[in-house]
Amino acid sequence: MTPIQKTAAQLSAVALVMVSLSFAAVPFYDWFCRVTGFGGTTAQASAGSDVILDQTITVRFDGSKERGMPWEFRPMERQMELRLGETGLAFYEAYNPTDRVVAGTASYNVTPDASGGYFTKIDCFCFTMQVLQPGERVLMPVTFYVDPEIVNDREGKFVKVITLSYTFHETDLPEDEQAALAPATSGAVN
Repeated sequence: MTPIQKTAAQLSAVALVMVSLSFAAVPFYDWFCRVTGFGGTTAQASAGSDVILDQTITVRFDGSKERGMPWEFRPMERQMELRLGETGLAFYEAYNPTDRVVAGTASYNVTPDASGGYFTKIDCFCFTMQVLQPGERVLMPVTFYVDPEIVNDREGKFVKVITLSYTFHETDLPEDEQAALAPATSGAVN
């Protein structure tokens, strides 16, 4: 193998490794954010906390839409005060004022970032796609708690207010919904 061929082979190997790492970066970053709460990513649990402290925290609720999303979307209440570890239940309202079926998916985060790993969702409308019929209005619940361990975090222990924000994005309808909306074809033969 000539030096030029050897250099070309090494550069090809480096390029292949770089491409492979770029595909692995997205799932790794998602995992990292969920584990650490980095960037306001929340934790998930199947049940509430076993520990409830007397210390309280205020949770604020925010709702927005991506540009072009035709729904109306808002939190039903702006804030609530909970004890650390106490399970909270909040509702958001979505309304489809159009004459067509619209599917949406919610992205979410919490601020400040230091609270992300301690804000724990038990159940949330954001875990699945939402499909609203023309003129349909729905209440969508989110069940959550703030992990009492936040008091032991060097930054988290100073957090007194957490803001939970959702942004709805229009998404393509699932194939089964699209098929149900398709006009029936006639059985006539030409």
